[in-house]
Amino acid sequence: MTMEMKDSGSVVLTAYHPHSPARIPGMEQSFVQDISSSRSPGSRKSLPRCRRINRMLSNESVPTSPPAFSRSNSQASMDSTSMEDFWCEVESIKESSEDGPEEATLLEFKPADEGELEAEWLQDVGLSTLISGAEEEDGQALLSTLTRTQAAAVQKRYNTYTQTLRKKNKHTVRDVRDIFGTNDSSPTFETVPVSPVPSNGIQLPGQKPVWKSVSSNSCLDCGLDKGSSSITEELSYEVSFSESITVLPKTREWTKNQRFKKEDSALPKFIVRKSRFGLTEVGDLSPEDMKKIRYLSLIELTAFYDALGVELKRNRAERVRRRENGLFGVPLTVLLENDQKKVPGIKVPLIFQKLLLKLEETGLETEGILRVPGSASRVKNLHQELEAKFYEDTFDWDQVRNNDAAGLLKMFIRELPSPLFTVEYLPAFITLVEKIPKVKLQLQALHLLIMLLPEANRDTAKAFLQFLKKVVANEGKNKMNLWNVSMIVAPNLFIYKGKRANQQEMQAAATTAHIVRLLIRYQDILWTVPSFLISQVRKMNEAAINNSKRQLMFDKGVRKLLRRKTMERERPERPEGAVTFPPYLQSDIPEGVIRVYAPLHSKVSMAIQLNSQTKAKDILARFHCENSCGLSPNVRSQIQSLHEVGGNIGQHCLDPDAYMLDVYRANPQAEWVIKPKAS
Repeated sequence: MTMEMKDSGSVVLTAYHPHSPARIPGMEQSFVQDISSSRSPGSRKSLPRCRRINRMLSNESVPTSPPAFSRSNSQASMDSTSMEDFWCEVESIKESSEDGPEEATLLEFKPADEGELEAEWLQDVGLSTLISGAEEEDGQALLSTLTRTQAAAVQKRYNTYTQTLRKKNKHTVRDVRDIFGTNDSSPTFETVPVSPVPSNGIQLPGQKPVWKSVSSNSCLDCGLDKGSSSITEELSYEVSFSESITVLPKTREWTKNQRFKKEDSALPKFIVRKSRFGLTEVGDLSPEDMKKIRYLSLIELTAFYDALGVELKRNRAERVRRRENGLFGVPLTVLLENDQKKVPGIKVPLIFQKLLLKLEETGLETEGILRVPGSASRVKNLHQELEAKFYEDTFDWDQVRNNDAAGLLKMFIRELPSPLFTVEYLPAFITLVEKIPKVKLQLQALHLLIMLLPEANRDTAKAFLQFLKKVVANEGKNKMNLWNVSMIVAPNLFIYKGKRANQQEMQAAATTAHIVRLLIRYQDILWTVPSFLISQVRKMNEAAINNSKRQLMFDKGVRKLLRRKTMERERPERPEGAVTFPPYLQSDIPEGVIRVYAPLHSKVSMAIQLNSQTKAKDILARFHCENSCGLSPNVRSQIQSLHEVGGNIGQHCLDPDAYMLDVYRANPQAEWVIKPKAS
């Protein structure tokens, strides 16, 4: 008998206050009692105990009478055997958490009403100006770049916010028509197809996209059956995901289609459309531009969920007293601040890097790595020894066994004060699988969620997923395929600090494992910035520059200065051409010619004539050829990249395959610099 859960769009997490519905009634209490009553000192090594947990979720234990609740689509599609690794890992986490002290103290936090949630959303997308009423340039620039579906998403949240304030009889709020220039404050949200636009917002004639496979087939060999014919689908970054949704599947079709298959070959292969501007990775943009990417990603994610008819749920974190020193249970930002004093520019905590390095050097071929637990007492002792000796460089890594290192790695992730994928959007991760039927749409939602992550979380998650990809690549020796690894990792990422699993967490088991599987399988796609977001960032920067210019023109002091300069120019004794214009107004460089600077080379600059076939790697090759003799060994060992700096972008490390004439036309005010790519 198959059961379906009516609403499992959230996960109740210890130390968090969810804004989603309360726990599902029914079997939760009986499940917890069964866990407690069946517990014995030797239960960790008792495999039948894990199977008993699985039977509680399988058809074996379903009563003949109608159930009080219904299981989620994802859980109903998985059998108990396939879930065994997950529940054994949950039990291992539970036992390890009982051995250690609970250092974080929860503080009371008042639940927010709908208006407060929408106010937080507006602040998170960089539109606090709509709340304050101030005429801030950044907010105006952002609003001017939004697509139709994105603007509708903002308008919908702003309407809810203003209606809530009016009910509370608070201060006067701005009318939505003043912001969006509409005659109706209640817009319709019908989605229509749009024609593709270039990734930099500029229409260039004669452009054809270049197709390149950047993920599944070339980057991750995760046990695909050679004889199987996996589905191949195409992804486009040129048009916003929400604008691309033209047909909304019927809700009743989703239950029928939402079926998971453990086989890796069941996942489709995706081909990414690589335009003439190339692809941009997360680390290729400046922090200022990545901040704008986060704003736009949240707006786009909200519009995407709206277009699919899915509610975007968010948690609100409880405040906790956190450790400010040490290794485990310390916020990533604090760890990085401490580590950067030793290694400037480091992006992933040193302890996390060292654990990954230890496992990559000696543990990738260990059978059952990640799945087979280390000794609980040894892991506890190693944990204490690391806290005392790691920063003194006196810790002996040779004493650490591979399974113990894996246990420490998972412990580090679980003990983070805030989950690696953040408190706020864990429900959105769950929802993208349980409510969105197709893998392609799931991947697009997951892509935007990755763009939303804070920098420290995103960089640490990337290092972790790269390691997991290596584990899967060694399946032949370690017996850990993609589904096995996903099952083991999921509870460490999505069940906070290993506290007792409640009913909703149980039913999200297969869902969270599928999320991890997507993260590992398509990680090279997920850490690529969609070009339509880069296009919007360019437009934001251009709008901000234009606003600044208009402000300067109306500044009284500037007007006086301009009048004085005009009078000086009109004096007869003033030689012609004495006025010095800004570099971008000088016409000494012909159209289609750029001057490239290479401060670390012996020949520091070079004028290069561009044609329709000139790529960034061609310019790098020319500099390397003319400077190969004069380069120092240190510079020679570094990977040099061509960077686009200024104009309508902060800084952009260009794809070697980017066609330079197209990039130049998109940003003619930029400077072009060759320097090492940020690691």
